[in-house]
Amino acid sequence: MKKFGILALTIGMLSVGTVNAAEIVREVTSETSGQAAGGMNGMMAGAVGGPIGAVLGAGFGALFGGSGQEALGASERIYLVRTDSGELKEYRSPNYVFADGEKVVIHGNRPRPYGWTPETADSFAYNSR
Repeated sequence: MKKFGILALTIGMLSVGTVNAAEIVREVTSETSGQAAGGMNGMMAGAVGGPIGAVLGAGFGALFGGSGQEALGASERIYLVRTDSGELKEYRSPNYVFADGEKVVIHGNRPRPYGWTPETADSFAYNSR
């Protein structure tokens, strides 16, 4: 029974770092960090008016925080990716820029350039806009 536990642990640890080939479908943007910052600032400013003011301030702050981030062009890159199983998933990519239709490797929760492995990570240059 002890050998079975060791075998299960070994198989589990080996399957954690698996990577999948996928394809970029399109790039979408997200303003969640601007909404979060705006909502917190609005809640603090609205708290002067009591609990109702804090709730209203948080709502208006989130609305204007997201639109402010979009107006500044500071939106986050999110890619809609078709995985090898045919599913469409969204992945954030703060370090790499991809074109539509480009092949990528999903490692953890980030898309990486096709051919990327943890051992060859240093040879891939980061792209930025």
